[in-house]
Amino acid sequence: MQFMLVFNESEGARAPTPEGMAVMGKYAQELARAKKLLRGFPLADAAEGATARVRDGKAFVIDGPFPETKELIAGYWLWKVKDLDEAVEWVKRCPDPMPGEESEIEIRPFYELEDFGAEFTPELQAKEASMRAEIERQQLGVRT
Repeated sequence: MQFMLVFNESEGARAPTPEGMAVMGKYAQELARAKKLLRGFPLADAAEGATARVRDGKAFVIDGPFPETKELIAGYWLWKVKDLDEAVEWVKRCPDPMPGEESEIEIRPFYELEDFGAEFTPELQAKEASMRAEIERQQLGVRT
């Protein structure tokens, strides 16, 4: 199963220290060696982003920062593990991402396509397979 681990932080949280970054980097290397880590990136501050809200088919874009937001996503990891129990065991070994502050790591599974049942029709399956093949070609630099 694949899981996304979302690191939440308060708006205006202090930047990680070099020591903290080294400890998290060492843990990420451990995950990579164990073939659990698929990807992971820290995210820039909310002030550098935007939020799009869609209503009645129209997108409304709001530039950051977002004063009404208390918690923001600071970064994420994508893991491939057996199940939620294994993801939880790995999270328990994770160093504190923000020492001196309360840290929160949300663990969320990805849906597998078969989880959608009959609603995922053969036509939709074919479109999904085509899209995934195109993404893979783009990542490999293959021109069509």
